[in-house]
Amino acid sequence: MGVKHGRDYEFILADLTEAVGRISDSYLFFEMDPLEWEVLQNKDRLEVQEALAEDLFFALGTEPMIEVGSAMVIYDPEGHRINFLIGEEELTSVTLI
Repeated sequence: MGVKHGRDYEFILADLTEAVGRISDSYLFFEMDPLEWEVLQNKDRLEVQEALAEDLFFALGTEPMIEVGSAMVIYDPEGHRINFLIGEEELTSVTLI
């Protein structure tokens, strides 16, 4: 089902993909090791990050907090945002409206 949103999904997905790309160890979500990640070409890395962004969008509809590598991705329904945190520090956020 995914999270409630007012913006076009394609724009949300692009922003989520960019946000996932800011998590240096996001590949851990797919149980990849650093060497597997390093040998991927940029185009292939982008495909993995986009797949992760799609997974997050739909999973956050039922699970409001998901660990992605060293980051936490949190759905904030009242603020209409998806927040990306590393520790207590906000890495970025994606607006849904």
